[in-house]
Amino acid sequence: MPRPGITGHDDWVVTEALATALVALEQLPEKHEPRVHMDELRKLLANGRTPDAVKLRLAQAKCRLCPGRDPLTIYDEYGIDSDAYG
Repeated sequence: MPRPGITGHDDWVVTEALATALVALEQLPEKHEPRVHMDELRKLLANGRTPDAVKLRLAQAKCRLCPGRDPLTIYDEYGIDSDAYG
């Protein structure tokens, strides 16, 4: 049976890409952040997802982009109980 979409897991790929792009843009100096585009990325990321799922994706993306930072601190920044997700 063929998988739906292009990759078979399109929604996951798009969600990861949006979260990673948003976290990367947040690392720019404030005067260089494309605020309007970042707001649009947030809307796309939130579409059809629970707020907790969005926070989790953003925290995971930040952990990937900032490997030198403590993951538990990052989870805390996003208001995630680190015990719930390891």
